[in-house]
Amino acid sequence: MSPLRWTTKSLRSLAGDLTRQGHAASAPTVGRLLRENGFSLQANAKTLEGAQHPDRDAQFRYINDQVKDHQADGAPVVSVDTKKKEVVGEFKNAGRQWRPAGQPVRVDVT
Repeated sequence: MSPLRWTTKSLRSLAGDLTRQGHAASAPTVGRLLRENGFSLQANAKTLEGAQHPDRDAQFRYINDQVKDHQADGAPVVSVDTKKKEVVGEFKNAGRQWRPAGQPVRVDVT
C-alpha cells in the first residue's frame, strides 16, 4: 500500500494539520511548498467517455411530439432543464484538489 494520500483539504486545513503535528506552517507557506514541489490546484479532466443512451434520439422525438400536441391544443409548454444528481465514482465534480502539475484525475464524461 502506498504511503501517499491525495487530499481535498484546503491550504488552511493542511496548515492546521501540520501545526498540530509540530510543523508550524501558514496556508500561504503550504501553497508555496506545494507549487515548488510541482503541484498545482486542478479540476478533474473529463476524458473517459461513457456510452450514449441507445434511445436518446427517441426520447427527444417523444418530447417534441408531446410539445406539438399540447401546443395544438392551445396549452402552454414549459421547458425545464434539470440537473442530474451527483453520481458516485470516477465522475467529474466541481471541486479542485492539489496534485502534481499536469496530472489531473481522469474521470468519466457522463
